[in-house]
Amino acid sequence: MGFAARLLTNRNFIFLGAIALGLLIYPLANLTKHLTLPALALAMTASLLGIPTKTLTSRRSLLMPFFVGVGMNYLVLTNFIIFAGAVFVEGERLWQGMVLMAAVPPAIAIIPFAHILKGNGTYALIGVVGGYLGALILMPVIIYVLLDGVQVAMADLWIVALQLIVLPLVLSRLLIRKGWDRRLEPVKGAIIDWSFFLVLFSVIGVNRQLLFAFPLNILPVAAITFASTFMMGLVIEWTGRLFRIEKGIVVSVMLLGTLKNYGLAGGLALNFFAGEAALPAALGSIFLIFYILWLDFKKRKL
Repeated sequence: MGFAARLLTNRNFIFLGAIALGLLIYPLANLTKHLTLPALALAMTASLLGIPTKTLTSRRSLLMPFFVGVGMNYLVLTNFIIFAGAVFVEGERLWQGMVLMAAVPPAIAIIPFAHILKGNGTYALIGVVGGYLGALILMPVIIYVLLDGVQVAMADLWIVALQLIVLPLVLSRLLIRKGWDRRLEPVKGAIIDWSFFLVLFSVIGVNRQLLFAFPLNILPVAAITFASTFMMGLVIEWTGRLFRIEKGIVVSVMLLGTLKNYGLAGGLALNFFAGEAALPAALGSIFLIFYILWLDFKKRKL
C-alpha cells in the first residue's frame, strides 16, 4: 500500500483533515451540512453490521445497558453540565446553550465510535436507545423548567431517532441476512471514517465564524466541555478498572457518560435563541472530535 493510500485509510489523518478543511474552506459546509444525516446513518449501518441479530433479541442482556444509557447520560452527565454551567458560565445566551446541551440525549455517534474503539457494540446501541427514550420525558422537562417555559418540538427527536437508529438497524439486519456483511467487512472501517469526515467537516465549517466571534466568552464553556469529556472519561475508566468490568463494556459506558447529541443541541439553539446560544454545542462537537482521537490513540498505543 502506497503512502497516499495509507493516509487515506488513517483515521487520525481523516479526522484532523476534516477539522483543518472545515476551518479553511468553511463556506462549502453550507452545502455539505445537508448530507450529514445520510452520512451518519451510513456510519451507523456499517457499525451495526458487527452486532449479531440474536444478541439484540436477548431481554436479559438488554436490560442493564438500557438503564445504564439513561443513568450515565442524564443522571451523571446532564447534572454535571447543569451545575457547572450554573456556577461558571455568565451570560443568558451561553446559559441557554448549556441547558440545551445538558438536556439532549446521547450522541448517535456513540455506536460507531464504540466500534472504532473496540467497545461493546450491543451495549452502546441499547444504551443510546435508552437515552433517547428517556429524552422523550426528560428533555422537555429540563428545558421547560430551566429556561422559563420554553417548549421544544418532540417530533424532531422522533425523526432523528427514526433516521439514525431504526433505519440503520433495519438495513444492517437486511445486509446480514443477504450475507453482505462479510463482503463489506474489509471496507467497513473506511465507510465509517469517511462518513464522519463529512459530518465533522460540516460541523466545524458551519460554526467556524461563531467560534471565532466570542473568544473570551467561551473559555468557561470550553473548560466545562473539556471536563465533561476528558476528565469524566478518565473517572469512568478508572472506576471500571477498580471494579474489574469488561473493557468493551467500560468503553461503551465511557462514551455514554461523556457524549451528547451536540448537533441536536445546536439546532435547537439556532431555532429558539440567538446564535451565541449555539456556542456550547459547537464547542462540544470539537471536543468530541479530539476526545475520540485521544481514545483511539490510547487504544493503538496499548
